[in-house]
Amino acid sequence: MKQPLPVHVGQRNVKTALSASLCALIYYFLGRNPAFACIGAIFGMGADMEHSRLHGGNRLFGTIIGGFLGIFLYRIYLIFYPDGGHHLLLVPLLFGGIVVLIILAQFFWVGAVQPGGVVLCLLLFSIGPDNYVSYSLNRMLDTGVGVAMSLLINWALPRERLERWLAPFYRRSRGE
Repeated sequence: MKQPLPVHVGQRNVKTALSASLCALIYYFLGRNPAFACIGAIFGMGADMEHSRLHGGNRLFGTIIGGFLGIFLYRIYLIFYPDGGHHLLLVPLLFGGIVVLIILAQFFWVGAVQPGGVVLCLLLFSIGPDNYVSYSLNRMLDTGVGVAMSLLINWALPRERLERWLAPFYRRSRGE
């Protein structure tokens, strides 16, 4: 008797791979780094449109809120340390920034705290004074492209349609 494979690749996994790969392809032709678009696509894919909107919205709104908040906080930091670098002032700025992020997320998008916090940490601790604005804006744009791609894929290929298309293949693979 034939044993089933212990590995399962479901429809959502395939749609996630398709979404991220299409982002990478588009960005290849644009000559841009596709990393954050692909990450947005991966986080933006859900089991259905409702879950895609939720997870993609978390990622997108978190990136937007964290990005603009990070720009503001880093600008304040540069008033005291114009050359950037790592100084103790970053710690209270991060603390205050996360508190403000939590409050803003309650008004705009509750699930935005974690992705917004990631962007905030990267801006304050990894991106230099010459790139913090362009990094933030590019990250917002790229995340939006990735999330939009996952929403498009989930809209174009809903589970019901895929099941209908794939049913003959499933029957043949089972020997029916």
